[in-house]
Amino acid sequence: MGSLSTSIIAFVIIFVGAVVGMLLRKVLPVHHLRDDSRDVIKLATGLVGTMSALVLGLLVASAKGFYDAQTTELTQLSANIAFLDRGLARYGPETKEAREALRNAAERILNQLWSENSAQASRLDPTSVGAGALYDQIEALAPKDDSQRFIRSQSLNMAMSIGQMRWLMYEQGALSISKPMLVIMIFWLTVTFVIWGLLSAPNPTIIVTMLVSALSVSGAILLLLEMYSPYEGLIRVSDAPLRAALAHLGH
Repeated sequence: MGSLSTSIIAFVIIFVGAVVGMLLRKVLPVHHLRDDSRDVIKLATGLVGTMSALVLGLLVASAKGFYDAQTTELTQLSANIAFLDRGLARYGPETKEAREALRNAAERILNQLWSENSAQASRLDPTSVGAGALYDQIEALAPKDDSQRFIRSQSLNMAMSIGQMRWLMYEQGALSISKPMLVIMIFWLTVTFVIWGLLSAPNPTIIVTMLVSALSVSGAILLLLEMYSPYEGLIRVSDAPLRAALAHLGH
């Protein structure tokens, strides 16, 4: 299920909880909502609401950290690709095939992470980007002097670094928010809204307030889920660094 669909479902559940609370207010005996009972209900609501706010805030902060890490890793990967191409260019014309393999690998990374096919998951598969061929071609170079030997050694290290970074991005792409945690958080929020509805006399102002509050909370859930999917959905990591690197390859 997509992040937008999940957040819409969360919004409906939470707002329906507020409506259920308003309906319960009309059904429950009056003595259930007297001052002493209301005080206990408010304390319970404060406890659940505080837990919900803390967990939601921590999850959003964690998702933002994950999103920023993906952005940093992509920028570093793009810089390493461009730097490797410059090094191979300094080696000499013998690296033409290796530089072409590097460009093909970079294009495959771009196409995998920002696929135009909406039905295809935008996730990097490091086994299909031609990294093995690139490493083999660099390793097969026969340096003629110390300068070429140094460039070959550094290029092999850089190719290994690029490969490690691709695998890191691949493994991190499988991370997501825990579904039980998300369900529990939505349950807490729903309980909070049920009690708010129970303690509030229904009128247009209260209903609009509940609606906006539920929309705000579901918006935070949407933001959370989107940042855990940085290469698909509404909030995506920019492909500008990789495209900028591609524009300089081969020159």
